[in-house]
Amino acid sequence: MKPADPCHRIPFVIRLLWILAVLTGPSVSAAQASSDYVLGAGDVLHITVYQSPDLTLDTRVTESGTITYPLLGTVRLGGLSVAQAEAAIARGLHDGQFIKQPQVTVMVTQVRGNQVSALGHVNKPGRYAIDLVGMRLSELLALAGGIAQDGSDVVTLTGERNGQPFRTQVDVPALYGTRPGGEDPVLLNGDVLFVDRAPMVYIYGEVQKPGPVRLERGMNVMKALAAGGGLTARGTQRGVQVHRRDASGKVQAYEAELTSLLRDGDVVYVRESLF
Repeated sequence: MKPADPCHRIPFVIRLLWILAVLTGPSVSAAQASSDYVLGAGDVLHITVYQSPDLTLDTRVTESGTITYPLLGTVRLGGLSVAQAEAAIARGLHDGQFIKQPQVTVMVTQVRGNQVSALGHVNKPGRYAIDLVGMRLSELLALAGGIAQDGSDVVTLTGERNGQPFRTQVDVPALYGTRPGGEDPVLLNGDVLFVDRAPMVYIYGEVQKPGPVRLERGMNVMKALAAGGGLTARGTQRGVQVHRRDASGKVQAYEAELTSLLRDGDVVYVRESLF
């Protein structure tokens, strides 16, 4: 006897949801993307027209930004959003009197036409393709190997939005929950991510490890000295000097408390004890 199909043991509603999940599995499509995603050379498209299966087409946008579509010939889609591309094809079918009320759907199955750049203090600087519709800043950082050891936690994203220059700073640790309020912007073609050098302070004098120290948020003199391995046997906490450049560019020296907060570029000097 032929064994019973195990699917028959599953309630009808669950079977239906199961089938839908298989048919609508994860894919990179225009339905998942924002309708303002801009098509570029190399993007792979799946185009359908409602109740017109002969007009279904899988194609790639050429370097010149065009595709060849049935009945219409060459259609320029490069530089158009997904919604605009759908409208352009529908307009061509309508104006050519091929279909009275065409309902066109354009799905982006592979994204190759749009690129972004990661520059500065990242482990793998360079240009990267936006492989996923709706790619976010954190994903670009992952592709670029993350922030280098000497890179800043606050990164700068520049580009263009709605025809206007766009610039924003992103607190990377906040993206991962270590600090509240993090935002993970969606990237668009031509965006540039720049990671500046991390803020530094410099300690010298009677400390175990003189030299540059990464300036952490809220770092005071005591924390900086601890990062430098602490004082030598001859060092003293009294009369610790901080050399700081003022607004005019002139370096000023003053005696600091252990709880005094430090700024980027400060130089901390630990004196030798007289006793």
